Amino acid sequence: MQKKIPMRQCVGCREMKPKKELIRVVKSPEGSISLDFRGKAPGRGAYLCPDGACLKKAIKSKALERGFETAIPAEIYEDLTRKMEEGDHGE
Repeated sequence: MQKKIPMRQCVGCREMKPKKELIRVVKSPEGSISLDFRGKAPGRGAYLCPDGACLKKAIKSKALERGFETAIPAEIYEDLTRKMEEGDHGE
């Protein structure tokens, strides 16, 4: 029997994709926002495709702000953009 693949929805394009293909943005219990490439950090997570177009859609629609119910620091968006350009997904 094939093992079930966990699926998550990208907050940018709203498509369901395998969890391992997405970048997780996490809000810790203390309230800080960070990138979580291992998918193990405690806190509320939101997922993004490693694609600049999805990030732009998420920024425009304020999807991360709504998901976390807080303002997202500009550094997080800059870090996401840089990681996507580098192709560094933390593996």
